Amino acid sequence: MPIRTVAFLLVPAALGAPAATPSGEIASAADGMAVAARTFLAALDEAGRAQARLAFDSDQRFEWYYTPRERHGLPLKRMSPGQRRAAFELLRAGLSEKGYSKAEMIIALESVLAKMGGNPAVRDPELYYVSVFGDPVPGGTWGWRLEGHHLSLHWTVVGGNSLASTPQFLGANPAEVPRGAKTGLRTLRAEEDLARSLVRSLSGEQRREAVVSDVAPDEILTANQRQAAIEQGRGLLFARMGESQRGLLLALLEEYASVQRPAVAAERLRRIREAGLDRVVFAWSGGLERGQGHYYRIQGPTFLIEYDNTQNGANHIHTVWRDFRGDFGRDLLSEHYRTSDHHRDGSGSIKENPCSEAFATFSCVETWSTWRSPSSSASLSAVSSTGSSRASSTP
Repeated sequence: MPIRTVAFLLVPAALGAPAATPSGEIASAADGMAVAARTFLAALDEAGRAQARLAFDSDQRFEWYYTPRERHGLPLKRMSPGQRRAAFELLRAGLSEKGYSKAEMIIALESVLAKMGGNPAVRDPELYYVSVFGDPVPGGTWGWRLEGHHLSLHWTVVGGNSLASTPQFLGANPAEVPRGAKTGLRTLRAEEDLARSLVRSLSGEQRREAVVSDVAPDEILTANQRQAAIEQGRGLLFARMGESQRGLLLALLEEYASVQRPAVAAERLRRIREAGLDRVVFAWSGGLERGQGHYYRIQGPTFLIEYDNTQNGANHIHTVWRDFRGDFGRDLLSEHYRTSDHHRDGSGSIKENPCSEAFATFSCVETWSTWRSPSSSASLSAVSSTGSSRASSTP
């Protein structure tokens, strides 16, 4: 079915009232991850568990990267075949079938890069690390991460029934495999094609709003900051798009969200609709043709998606989904501490500070309490983390 037709069919449901995702479905997803995490940890020996497990309030939970480098956690390379199977079952518990397939292809691209002349000691599909933060017990608060080159996936479970799934980073190098057994493979095809179809469908007036620069930045702007911020909201509002254009944008949002399990994806989309689809803005930079460097972002009151394809002759994609208040479960944890009786003393006052030292390093108390219109000339102030380092571009 053509992309335009698929997107158009998504419009009626997406524009409806934002029905709440049943809490039982989210809790079920969280339970599935907890079972898989316990199974994974049980499969490890004592040394492996010591490397894979970190404290939930560890500062390492907020350090994330998408470039090749040493990481905290236990790499696939140091796991037995059975332990690797348990690790991938944990990943399967966190993702949809589509998301799991994308993750598998991203990992497999490391072997492609090695065959294309990359250093096999660096371009290694076994250099993906699993970290479990805290104790994945039923009803507990804990988190986990799978991370390596071009893959950084994070989940935070709060009270056993609330779930955060950002930051979510996926990349692809090469974006289209030029030669070898996987020639023509495009791991993030829809993320590129849907956005290009949207920008090319715009009228001259719409394009003058949406295309904010003829030159694309060489990287996603938020990089690996602990708390995402964007300097300005320029671009074309959803409210100023035609019906088929809205369908394309909604299909693009769904493509990013559907990496997660269905209930988690549905909750993400519900929160976007609740905050106001008409306030979502689409901005493009760079060329409009395949092979030309390009960048886009989709930004709303609560979230930001960035995509960049400029490196290696515009054949190297970086994508990320960030939640302004909810990355690493910040909003869920704050609400949990505010409302849970077991965090209160006899007088009803909160006895534990939800902004522990780890949270305070990236402004736990400072949240995105206000939203400035994308048409405003005022810039959104960047709230970057203490000690956060920008992820460098990779070959």
